[in-house]
Amino acid sequence: MRIRTYRPGDEPALYEVCLRTGLDGQDASAVYPTPHLLADVYVGPYLALQPSLAWVLDDGSGDGPGGPGGYVLGALDTRAFEADCERLWWPALRARYRHVTEPERWLADHLAAPRPAPAEVVAGHPSHLHIDLLPRLQGAGWGSRLIATLLQALDERGSRGVHLGVSARNTRAVAFYAKLGFTELKREDSVVFMGMTAAEWRIRL
Repeated sequence: MRIRTYRPGDEPALYEVCLRTGLDGQDASAVYPTPHLLADVYVGPYLALQPSLAWVLDDGSGDGPGGPGGYVLGALDTRAFEADCERLWWPALRARYRHVTEPERWLADHLAAPRPAPAEVVAGHPSHLHIDLLPRLQGAGWGSRLIATLLQALDERGSRGVHLGVSARNTRAVAFYAKLGFTELKREDSVVFMGMTAAEWRIRL
């Protein structure tokens, strides 16, 4: 098992990881039947717009149960990333997914009018991250190593802090992030925003 940088060609495997963990950490394939929709929203823009802040957890075994089974994705400047998505990523998706129906309608609504990260969250934590691991790779410390890898890269790029959003229903994930040192910054609808400053992560790296 190793953590490596993202490389072109990883997209199908990483899209599959997103789908298989997209229901509060559980398999979402029965909920989101439209191919690629969920990952086009939550994985694709990072690979396209911030590829230098994408890492893959890969056991190197190729086909079958092995290969890429997790990832961490980041954006150095959340506001700049949101603007780039609006200019370069969302328009094509809006056309592609215009006619989806329930229960995927909320994703199309998100594409039509993406909600920016809360101002009070971004103010002290301008970077953000997104991480997913398949169940077979969870509980062995790989999630914390992936996040540490990203934090090191953000630190080298001068980030002052990082945040993430997690479903309030995913209590296991909330507890995982809290254990790593993330603190709750804000709750908005069903999303918990958690963050860590550069000063805080430097103590832990």
